Amino acid sequence: MHVHILGICGTFMGSLALLARDLGHTVTGSDANIYPPMSTQLERAGITIQEGYHASHLQPAPDLVIVGNAMKRGIEAVEYMLDEGIPYTSGPQFLSEHVLQHRHVLAVAGTHGKTTTTTMLAWVLHYCGIDAGFLIGGVPLVDSEDEKLTQAFAHSSYLGADKNVQGERGYFVIEADEYDSAFFDKRSKFVHYRPRTAILNNLEFDHADIFKDLEAIQTQFHHMIRMIPSSGQIIMPGNTPSLEATIEKGCWTPIWRTEITDSAQADRNTDCTWQAELIAEDGSEFKVHYHDTENGKQFSGTVHWGMSGRHNVENAMVAVAAAFNIGISVEQACEALSQFSGIKRRMELIADLQLSTATKVQVFDDFAHHPTAITTTLDGAKKKLKAAKIWAIIEPRSNTMKLGIHKDSLAASAQLADEVIWYEPAGLEWGLTEVVGDATNISNKQYVMNDTQAIIDHLVPQLGQAGKDDAVIIMSNGGFEGIHQRLLAALETAKTASK
Repeated sequence: MHVHILGICGTFMGSLALLARDLGHTVTGSDANIYPPMSTQLERAGITIQEGYHASHLQPAPDLVIVGNAMKRGIEAVEYMLDEGIPYTSGPQFLSEHVLQHRHVLAVAGTHGKTTTTTMLAWVLHYCGIDAGFLIGGVPLVDSEDEKLTQAFAHSSYLGADKNVQGERGYFVIEADEYDSAFFDKRSKFVHYRPRTAILNNLEFDHADIFKDLEAIQTQFHHMIRMIPSSGQIIMPGNTPSLEATIEKGCWTPIWRTEITDSAQADRNTDCTWQAELIAEDGSEFKVHYHDTENGKQFSGTVHWGMSGRHNVENAMVAVAAAFNIGISVEQACEALSQFSGIKRRMELIADLQLSTATKVQVFDDFAHHPTAITTTLDGAKKKLKAAKIWAIIEPRSNTMKLGIHKDSLAASAQLADEVIWYEPAGLEWGLTEVVGDATNISNKQYVMNDTQAIIDHLVPQLGQAGKDDAVIIMSNGGFEGIHQRLLAALETAKTASK
């Protein structure tokens, strides 16, 4: 079957393209925004990508068009598809019908941390010998001598085995996005997945372009909760009012709640059966405890890894719990996470440059595009990179950001950086300069610039000048006009010129 994907370079659709190819289909696609890492991943997989959404891309007609949720009526290819009666479906529907049927689905939902947690969980299963399929909204970073692990995590999705070693249903780990499925199906993607194990990481208002308010998102979450069998498992943080209110609408599935404590002696919330005990303040080492109150047992393991931040400790804990739910011990899961490398664009170190004998600069790429994500990322960086002056370069690019829903909390969200440069793109519907300038009780320096070259020109002369190391964290959920590589090139030029 020839499958053509409209919007193929999106993180979900690109991963789906790889699964369709592995199912034996001929896969092509088109997109208006083609940039790494997804475009590179697809090209390496031999999938042809065409730029734009032209009717000619559907000539001759494919057997099926998978329509991305960014597609709208009026787009040339969409109108041609409808006029010609070419069969079409949404990405989540295709995934449900062709991959997830008869699998034990482990779904990771929530406003933040979905991609990281999904990758962690998939990694744990594979490390422990389970040939699980997965779909991740990002590209994993693999650092393993195990050839099987390297092959499985070469891309952002993997088909996996239909059945496990006992001949029962196989496993599939999926990033369960609450965004809508397609212009003709406004339900959240995760409604199609019907998980048996569900992680609900957190729940805040986001995607203001399709959801009116938080309650509208809670309704979609509850649609998914209604489908989880009573023999399944829900895993969620304790003391999260937005999730508890969603559960109160009706829940027929057992729940494990989680919490983070700073020591084993800290008072434990008895409603939380899972506990992460911080050994290192930056989250680089911690213990995971499962309190099996029904049987009077406790299971524990220790994670010592290269990641940081309380948010990643929380992500790791729920991944361990989900793995435990399908038979992996806490100790094994923690051992697996101790070997976890992370994923691209989540505090990914892309350069470590020695500017002089005394100073260096590290440049990180991060996907943070919501005030909470900005804060948690900077908190982890501040604790881990204690000797560095931290610069945050932030592009408010998401649809919710563009609408200004979170504008009043932006300046405060970046306070943990020493200096912040906000990029104000053309067409922003509100004044970023005014928002940052009007913010009160902001202790750090924050600037607004509307040209990426101006950001580079402002930044480069100041790096390495304070007599200590600098860390630059670039935050955007898009290509950011290639600022990452342009900054590195400018730093190399400056380094050469100074010799």
